Amino acid sequence: MPPYLLDTNFFIESYRSSFPLDVVPSFWVKLSSLAADNKVVSIDKVKEEIYKNDDELKAWCEASLPPDFFKDSTIAIAEYASTVQWANSNKDNPYTQPALDVFMDANEADAWLVAYAKHQDLPLVTNERSEPASKKSVKIPDACQPMGVRCVKPMDMFRELRETI
Repeated sequence: MPPYLLDTNFFIESYRSSFPLDVVPSFWVKLSSLAADNKVVSIDKVKEEIYKNDDELKAWCEASLPPDFFKDSTIAIAEYASTVQWANSNKDNPYTQPALDVFMDANEADAWLVAYAKHQDLPLVTNERSEPASKKSVKIPDACQPMGVRCVKPMDMFRELRETI
């Protein structure tokens, strides 16, 4: 079974609200175990977004994730080009230029996540909700669908892995 690819908001939302480190440490122990078993991975762009803040989440990642957990996203450059091309030419729901600017920013993780998931044929795990009518932001689930990437919610990932926290 291929690993699941984790989005930045998987970590940040878990840390800030759903599973704070001090309240639900078992979640973080489980996540570390899944990472060690190569059942979950992420990419370098996610690492950069997490490491912008010098906080407890960054410290946990540094101490608890394998050194090769954050993969090099540049291997998916062709898929990245296809993903941003899709966003830029989405005729069903044209996005505003600010939305496109954020999505197509090479330093932002979202388009790279979709591209990497496509390149590696991995399910992408995100807390984002599909908003196909949104013009002001490109949501990961809405980019996954036309790119042929399976997008799942965190709890669905745990169920599919038959894991409990």
